[in-house]
Amino acid sequence: MPRSRSRQRVRKRPYAAPPPKPRPKESPRWYGFLVLGLMAVGVAVIVLNYMGIMPGEGQALWLWVGLGFIAAGFVAATQWR
Repeated sequence: MPRSRSRQRVRKRPYAAPPPKPRPKESPRWYGFLVLGLMAVGVAVIVLNYMGIMPGEGQALWLWVGLGFIAAGFVAATQWR
């Protein structure tokens, strides 16, 4: 019986791993307190508005200001390392 031809082996190139990505700098210790502070101020503004303590007696502007502080806290939290 005739012999079949064997496949030629493909020589693989040695794998060179890419250099590791540099780790991003850690955030300063006070950054976490800033995030929590922004969110706390936003909640406080909204609560004080509903209690009628803020000037303008329940204006929608204060609700937007409070939501802005909370949103800024969330944006800052995404940058925390």
